[in-house]
Amino acid sequence: MGTIIVGAILVVIVGGVIFSMIRDKKSGKSLQCGCDCKNCSHHCGQ
Repeated sequence: MGTIIVGAILVVIVGGVIFSMIRDKKSGKSLQCGCDCKNCSHHCGQ
């Protein structure tokens, strides 16, 4: 039972991280360009 609970908690945490990354990418932020692709002078892979 404990394994299922810990697994469920990990799934929720990983899902939250992925959701946050998708939301940041849609708002123009990216870890590849210092988190601000709108002001990036380099190609950000967009």
